[in-house]
Amino acid sequence: MSKVPLINIVAARSGTGKTTFMEKLIAVLVERGYKVGTIKSDTHSFEMDVPGKDTWRFAQAGARATAIIGPAKFALIQETQGKKNLDEVADLIQDVDLILVEGYKKADKPKIEIIRREKGTEIISPSEHLLAIVTDVQEITAAVPVLAIDDYQGVANLIISKFLS
Repeated sequence: MSKVPLINIVAARSGTGKTTFMEKLIAVLVERGYKVGTIKSDTHSFEMDVPGKDTWRFAQAGARATAIIGPAKFALIQETQGKKNLDEVADLIQDVDLILVEGYKKADKPKIEIIRREKGTEIISPSEHLLAIVTDVQEITAAVPVLAIDDYQGVANLIISKFLS
């Protein structure tokens, strides 16, 4: 199980702005000197390899795992029988202070839930895992902090005080 704090960024529906929110939150945390890792949950089949490139060709030939190592980064693509456990993947990420996870709304992890008025105002996260709500709906009340959709500094402050202090 990962020793690094994992925080899931979740929403009831797609199109709420999870990716944009994470992108801006990552920038704030990095600017403050923290090393941030990310995990993205994908419900579809995805390809990271570029068709025609060596690692893609190895996978097409039948390799179950392909790694590429460069002077400043490495990547590993591993076939699995099913979707991997979040903690197993988090354990592979090294040299970070925090891992932000896009998705995995059913995981038993702290969650920041994004609620957009046009996508519905229901809170889907169980209260025992809900860290904060980020929203454009002013009428939402909850037992956790409710922050504006663009309050990246406030969300960073909350994460730092709870997990990185």
